[in-house]
Order: sequence, then C-alpha cells, then structure tokens
Amino acid sequence: MNEFVRGLRLWFAPQRIREEGDTPDYRFSLANERTFLAWIRTALALIGGGFAVDQFLPELSWGIRAGLALALLAAGVLCALRAINHWVRCERAMRRGEDLPVSRFPTLLGLAVAVVAVAMVVVVFGWEGR
Repeated sequence: MNEFVRGLRLWFAPQRIREEGDTPDYRFSLANERTFLAWIRTALALIGGGFAVDQFLPELSWGIRAGLALALLAAGVLCALRAINHWVRCERAMRRGEDLPVSRFPTLLGLAVAVVAVAMVVVVFGWEGR
C-alpha cells in the first residue's frame, strides 16, 4: 500500500499507529499532542483573522478585502490539515525509532503570514490617502 494512503488512513484510525514499532515514552507522545494543539490554535487564529478582515474592514474594496480574508482562511485550513499530518508522522517516527520528520511548512506558513501582514499594513494604513 502506498505510504501516503497509509498515513492518510491513520488520520481517521489513530489507534492503528500502535501496530507500528514500540510504544515510546508517554511524555514524547504527550509533547507531540501539545504540538498538534499549538498548530490547531494557530489555524484557528488564522481563520479568525480571515473573518475579522472581512467583517471589520468594510471600507476596503471587496476584491482586496476578499483576497486578504481568503489568504488567511486558506492558511488556516492548510495549518489545520498539516497539524494532523505532522502529528501522525511524528508519532510513527517515534514508534519506529526514526528521526523526527522535517518540514518546510513552518517556513512557508511564516512567509505567507508575513506577506499577508505586509499587504494589510499597506492597504489599511495606505488607505487613509483616499
């Protein structure tokens, strides 16, 4: 079975992770869960920011407001999905005694948030000169 499909199935049946390798020290699994929850909090903040842009900046043109809101909402969705994927990959690696997986996602997410933030500063504070 394809490794991607196997990993995806673990999203919906996490108890099957126990079939792999040895049980790690529970503190590592709990730390992995706390990391997952931090990613979920970040996703919720991004989604909330997307709704806030749409609701609290009505003076912006619809296109700009919708673009900024959608960028934040999309980042939130990707962050939530990545949280699940990261949790599964780390749990499997710990059970197998492998190195923890590395990812470019934190860098990409940080850059995306920075780009949206700069765009918002330019649009919101540059808007006063209308």
